[in-house]
Amino acid sequence: MRADVDADPDAGAADAASEAADATDPVERALDAFRAGDPVCVHDFADREGETDIVYPAAAVDEAAVAHMRNDAGGLICVAVSDAVGDAFDLPFLADALDHPAVDDDPDYDDRSSFSLPVNHRDTFTGITDADRALTIVEVANAAARVSEDPTAYGPEDFAAEFRAPGHVHVLRGDRDGLDGRTGHTELGLAMAEAVGAAPAAVVCEMLDDETGDALSPADAAAYAARRDIPYVEGAALVEALR
Repeated sequence: MRADVDADPDAGAADAASEAADATDPVERALDAFRAGDPVCVHDFADREGETDIVYPAAAVDEAAVAHMRNDAGGLICVAVSDAVGDAFDLPFLADALDHPAVDDDPDYDDRSSFSLPVNHRDTFTGITDADRALTIVEVANAAARVSEDPTAYGPEDFAAEFRAPGHVHVLRGDRDGLDGRTGHTELGLAMAEAVGAAPAAVVCEMLDDETGDALSPADAAAYAARRDIPYVEGAALVEALR
């Protein structure tokens, strides 16, 4: 399993960390981590995607965080922004922007996907390196923070001056009604950001199993999180606490 690559060889220390984590409410522990700029492992719902994502507050992402996600998670690294920020940037849903017979935005797990444009910051080179993706993500978060402070301070022209598409960081648009409208990792990450007063931007990356190629099971994801002292929280608990 990908998540086992960096397993802590000191089982005793891992058990102690796990016991300490068990004594704290998972939502409280997740929000404390998010507030500090640290990652959280979030499992959505067994009857939805059934996936666990590593989720970061976007403004805290650096090269090490990108390396962490691509090595320990292995899915697609995306940055989610709130619906209000998407409006300010004039970002379309990707399915609405494409005119091609292959476009079919009707996933089995939801009514639609959250994908908007994939972008690179204009100061990147190829856009795919850890440094390039970290720069793109942080600058999207900085732009989102400006919109949050003043919705008129940053518009589509400003976004186009800073970012270009296509690129290597997929931007996701949160639902207009937040967790009341959709309960994907996009909305769960944005709800955590809102709860801790962070910029309305969160990075999500699915955790995959190297042995099977499938989504990492909740049990294995929780075990990985315990070994790494990363909070693990169920989407249902976040929805109940933050909706």
